[in-house]
Amino acid sequence: MINWFVKSKKKMNKEWSNLTEEIQIAEIIDLSSSIPVYIFKHSTTCGISAQAKENIEVSFKNNDKPIIFYYLDLLKYRTISNEVASKLNVHHQSPQLILVRNGQAVFTTSHHKIKATTIEDSLSLLK
Repeated sequence: MINWFVKSKKKMNKEWSNLTEEIQIAEIIDLSSSIPVYIFKHSTTCGISAQAKENIEVSFKNNDKPIIFYYLDLLKYRTISNEVASKLNVHHQSPQLILVRNGQAVFTTSHHKIKATTIEDSLSLLK
């Protein structure tokens, strides 16, 4: 099921939990009541998307809270991407980073705004 947590004060492990099945969306929504969950919607053919992914992987250092990151290849799993947008009531963008907490999208951003500092800022909204 979930195979990756960000550890405190360390750079992000480059492994992601892959979002490949529609049933996982319900699991993410349920899980988000106990832990912040990010969904990164990635277009594997887009340079901006590749840069956003690299920004997260190389630069993000976690605070003291556990966090889960899901990776969604939206070209391969477009129907799942559409379902994420529908169930979380967010407008589809690519690349896109969505923070899910207590079953709702509480923050979303896209394109060049996806950076480590954006993740840190979005986590501060949860306090």
